[in-house]
Parts: sequence; C-alpha cells; structure tokens
Amino acid sequence: MQETDKKRPGIVTVGLFGTCGGSKWRHSFKERYSMDGIHFFDPQVENWDPSMAAIEADHLAEDEIILFPVTSETYGIGSLAETGFSVLQAIRLDDRRDFVIMIDMHLDEALHENSLAAKESLRARALVRKHLEKLRLSNLFLVDNLDEMLAVSLDLCKAAKLKQGLLQFNPHRRGV
Repeated sequence: MQETDKKRPGIVTVGLFGTCGGSKWRHSFKERYSMDGIHFFDPQVENWDPSMAAIEADHLAEDEIILFPVTSETYGIGSLAETGFSVLQAIRLDDRRDFVIMIDMHLDEALHENSLAAKESLRARALVRKHLEKLRLSNLFLVDNLDEMLAVSLDLCKAAKLKQGLLQFNPHRRGV
C-alpha cells in the first residue's frame, strides 16, 4: 500500500525515513505492512528528483508514525540531520504522531576506509543517541535494532487505528 502522492486524510501512514542509498532495510517492513494492510510512504525511489522533495516533506510533517533508522551501512549524516527535525516535531508535543528512532552505534567495516568520515559519523551517532536518551516524550521511541523498530511500529499502527475509531464518537475533538 505504498503511497506516492500527497498524504490522504484519515489514513494511518508510516513514513519510512532514515538510511537510503542501497539499503534494503525497508524491504521487510514494506512486506509486513502490505501483508497487514498498513499504509506506508517510502521516500527511497529509483529515480529521485528534486520535485519529490515536497512530497517527502509533507509526509515527514504529517505521517502518523515516522521511522528513522540510521543503519551501519552509511555514514548517515543526512539521516542524523532529519532525526533532529523529527525530534523537534515530537517536542512540539504533537501527540497525534509517533517517532521511532534507531541509531546503529557502529559502521560497516568498508566505511572505515575513510577514517575521518567514519570518526565524524561515530561521534555524531553517539551525540544524537545520548541526547535522545535524555528526552522524556511519550511519542518518541528509541529502539536498538530493526526488529524492535518493526514491532514498535506495528503496535503504534494498532493504537493509531484504535484512536481514530474512538475519535469518531467525539465530534468536538479535532482529527487524528
């Protein structure tokens, strides 16, 4: 149920942000979400162009569940920066949205060939992780691996769908 256009109101959507490039982490998530009828947005496309930035920005700002894994297969500079943006969204206390973040604390061996980039990536990962650990936000989930990320996202999808159903009985409260 991948979405390629603007977000549709009333549909719980999981945004699959984080590590891109040649990463395959999204495959098992998309397979599971499709099997469970969960709507998702995958910003990683074969031929990305700048016109897609607006769609991606809309999903980052509006999807009910945002996933941000920073895996060991890239230096993750862009993903770590986007993680900061997501945390700002969470801090706004937008309790209608949830953020799940995973940061691998090591790099694949091949990335150590560029020792300066590897050192800076590891430093940034450690700093971001420690800052995230200090936050006490009910809509920010810090996980240690992709299996935990998938499990948390599935539970959050169930909770978001339940909440949507309950809100239909309370017309005075604004949307999900």
